[in-house]
Amino acid sequence: MEITLKDMKELFGATAVELPFDIDSKWLIRTVTFAVTGKVKQVKGKFIVLEDAAWVADTGRFSTAIESGTLSEVEVVTVDVVVNTDSIVDAYVWKHELPKQTV
Repeated sequence: MEITLKDMKELFGATAVELPFDIDSKWLIRTVTFAVTGKVKQVKGKFIVLEDAAWVADTGRFSTAIESGTLSEVEVVTVDVVVNTDSIVDAYVWKHELPKQTV
């Protein structure tokens, strides 16, 4: 018996989800446990792969961080970061240069 995608959707209630994360777009993403900045390298299923990423321990005044790109405490990482979209609380387009130094 061959099961089609339509059959699977009916059986499991699965629906396709379109995510707003375009390749090469830059974001500040807040999850239930941390925040991260980075450039989208790949979106695979419910995972976003970020390159040129940094863990954000403290944004400082949040509106200032979003408007100016100034973050209070940041740790740059040298590997890709994978974020599960189920953990995202909110996400902001990052219009600034991504952090390049740990501060």
